[in-house]
Amino acid sequence: MPKNGKQLRLRRLSLAGDDRHLFIPLDHSVSDGPIVPADKWDDLLRALVAGGADGIIVHKGRARAFAPDILKNCALVVHLSASTSCSADVHAKVLVSDVEEALTLGADAVSVHVNIGSDTESQQLADLGAVARSCDAWGMPLIAMVYPRGPRIEDPRDPALLAHIANVAADLGADMVKTSVALPIERMSEVVANSPIPVLAAGGPPDGSDLVEYGAAVMASGCRGLAIGRRIFSSPTPAALVSRLSAVVHGRSKGMGGDGISGGIAGGISEGMHMANYSTIVAGVA
Repeated sequence: MPKNGKQLRLRRLSLAGDDRHLFIPLDHSVSDGPIVPADKWDDLLRALVAGGADGIIVHKGRARAFAPDILKNCALVVHLSASTSCSADVHAKVLVSDVEEALTLGADAVSVHVNIGSDTESQQLADLGAVARSCDAWGMPLIAMVYPRGPRIEDPRDPALLAHIANVAADLGADMVKTSVALPIERMSEVVANSPIPVLAAGGPPDGSDLVEYGAAVMASGCRGLAIGRRIFSSPTPAALVSRLSAVVHGRSKGMGGDGISGGIAGGISEGMHMANYSTIVAGVA
């Protein structure tokens, strides 16, 4: 039964049924403070769902707070880790919830954050292993958000390091890994090739350039999805931006403008060209 349950939940994480994913992390309110005024949360969520997000990622309290009908066409991922920007060590993540509590909230998956190279790496790895064990017992998909962060990291965009990180997530029991994008972006294909589990690209372009073109380049490298938060929830038109990113992730051709690129991005235009364009834009950016 747990195995069947996990398969069903994994299916719900890709609305198009193509095993590709556009996740919108909204856990920033714990780490950094409010992302929108309190009375605008439901509006934001409805915009993300209307745009075609496959899933949203929130903490347990937030999952209790919004109207239950909002996510009828969108998966719920409950984030189990936390830290704040006020901490003496911003890279130290602690568990603030568990799989059983996420199940009571109707979660389709849970996520855990680990910072490789941080002073508390060992405890974070132990936490990831413990959560993976519970996920196996309950049939719950696990997304490991694993990043190279801390005093022992020289180059957080190093493809070899990111490939190592992806294998840490896989070996400790995660079903997917969300991590940083290698630079130059073409080398993200090496990370994907060496990962036993699907790789999700975290965040937007490091230089603040075009988000949709970045998404196209990342997907062309072989990643199975995007997990973008701040650039979306701070957009004046989050539904439209999510729609354009969803088209990139799921290979649907549609017109784009503003934050996007014009014309059909999937199938109609060379993905390699987008990778080349993006790598030129961010060359030398760490």
